[in-house]
Amino acid sequence: MDGDRVVKMGADGREEDKPGWHQGEDQSFEEWMDTRVARYETRQYDWDVLKFQADFDPKYRRAQMRYMGTGGAGKSSDNNTVPSEHFTFSTMVLPPGCEGPPHIHVDVEEVFFMLRGSIRLTVEDGDKTWETVLKERDLISVPPGVYRGLVNEGQEEALMCVMLGATKPVTPSYPPEHPLASIKRDKK
Repeated sequence: MDGDRVVKMGADGREEDKPGWHQGEDQSFEEWMDTRVARYETRQYDWDVLKFQADFDPKYRRAQMRYMGTGGAGKSSDNNTVPSEHFTFSTMVLPPGCEGPPHIHVDVEEVFFMLRGSIRLTVEDGDKTWETVLKERDLISVPPGVYRGLVNEGQEEALMCVMLGATKPVTPSYPPEHPLASIKRDKK
């Protein structure tokens, strides 16, 4: 601690300072706090961040609306989000009949909280498989190092909150035998 300010030390022993994490010397308290708010009316769904998957097969069509950090979808930056030091937060729309393909986050847990609709979630670890249906206000925390995939089998759009346990998670990968494993994505 440095007074009331938390100081985080980097691997090289120097102080790390995340932009926006602390009030800037040239900012009033009100200006700084305004940077900590992400209003719905200033968000828009990003249907392009995972478009490479939907281009391969329309069943992978879904959209992300980012609030904190960039999420795990491979977007490298988004200046319209609240700075975060420990996690990302976004909402995800999954149209009826669409799915999020099996993928693995090697470095973070991933939390899904259902706001509307339902999804079938499958988790795989080697030869072990587990499935559940998440409905409105259900939550699951999927640990790092296991594959997870989700599908909207319902007739209405599924809307969920998604959190990842790092500011910039490692971009997820797909099972080697999955067709998306060989698709090249554009750097965003």
